Amino acid sequence: MQLNVGIGTREEVFELPEANLIEVMHANDVQFSATGEPVVREALAHPIGTPHLSDLVRPGQRICIITSDVTRPLPTATVLPPVMDELHAAGVRDQDVLLAIALGSHRPQTEDELRTIMGPYYGKLAVLNGDSAGLVHFGQTSHGTPVDILREVAQADVRISLGNVEYHYFAGYSGGAKAIMPGVSTFQAIQANHSLMVDPAAHSGNMESPVRLDLEEACRMVGLDFIVNVVLDEDKRVVYAACGDFVAAQRDACRQLDRLYGCQLHEYADIVVVSQGGAPKDLNLYQLQKALDNAKHPVRDGGVIILVGSCAEGLGQPTFEQWMHEAHSPQDVVDHLRREFKLGGHKAAAVAQIECRCQVWLVSDMPDDLVRDCFMRPFRHVQEALDAALADQRAKLEREPRVLVMPHGGSTLPLMRV
Repeated sequence: MQLNVGIGTREEVFELPEANLIEVMHANDVQFSATGEPVVREALAHPIGTPHLSDLVRPGQRICIITSDVTRPLPTATVLPPVMDELHAAGVRDQDVLLAIALGSHRPQTEDELRTIMGPYYGKLAVLNGDSAGLVHFGQTSHGTPVDILREVAQADVRISLGNVEYHYFAGYSGGAKAIMPGVSTFQAIQANHSLMVDPAAHSGNMESPVRLDLEEACRMVGLDFIVNVVLDEDKRVVYAACGDFVAAQRDACRQLDRLYGCQLHEYADIVVVSQGGAPKDLNLYQLQKALDNAKHPVRDGGVIILVGSCAEGLGQPTFEQWMHEAHSPQDVVDHLRREFKLGGHKAAAVAQIECRCQVWLVSDMPDDLVRDCFMRPFRHVQEALDAALADQRAKLEREPRVLVMPHGGSTLPLMRV
């Protein structure tokens, strides 16, 4: 049978005998009555835990809207206009609104990227894009995470965040308070918060992950007045939105995400073919790791994960690259994290932990030597990798291998029910 997965802006088509296939894991069959802007407008009309947005603002206030960068699939150009309509209805002028790009530890956006992000509001709103005038310190969380926020965001009269909710491998889910921490915070704060990922409760699908609770404590210290969080289908269309309180509305969106993407599986796979679905989620290996982390759940020990992603920007983070390059084995990377927690290195260790129990083969546009430096076997095409994996597993198992295909691996979470 013929199958396909996304890589960058193209598709990889491959053949697999139907008898070997466990399933192609897609979102659950959940019906939604509308998509896009109407979904956002409906949610704005029924906020959760707060008054309407138009009742939270007044003319002359400094309004800061925080939104995602291009490494996230949030369609800001779809979500922003309904939010701006609410603000306009309350008498807020465009010149009183600042759009802050939640870069976290990522690079600033190019002008073309800003044009894509902002849609009809490109050139109409002031933008904070990695060029802040400084920080405001709010103290520390009970965990000891320093709460330092970009000055322009901290000094706004009203803070609003836009985000999409998807599974996150140690914060449980994205969205909500993540716009503040790590979105508009510091490298040091992010590193302190992310050090909680070593807690066993810090995993995909846990709404009360200790990482999440720490960043929500930080968010309360700063103040986040209103959120608009959306859930996307596999075609990146908005199918659900939750607005209002940054905890209550985010949890509501999490529950809808589970309905859509929490996928029960009753058999472990010998081979998992997993993709992020293509651009923009597979710009680099640092981002592609999210799909790899979801694929670790259904693969048996000693099996093969065929990870598919363009990685046009390489590994994507200097410390990630350094830790991989300096190590002689995946176990070296894991041991490094135990000695020293460092942002970037934490993802290298997350990848290495998976490599300690199964093989990871990468279909990408990266140079082969760079792929091998990450203890992965390089391939240019899925078919080539799959044929090699089938032969590898047949020889080891002395039976036909069982294959799971995850075309949207960063979104679909296998819930093992073996």
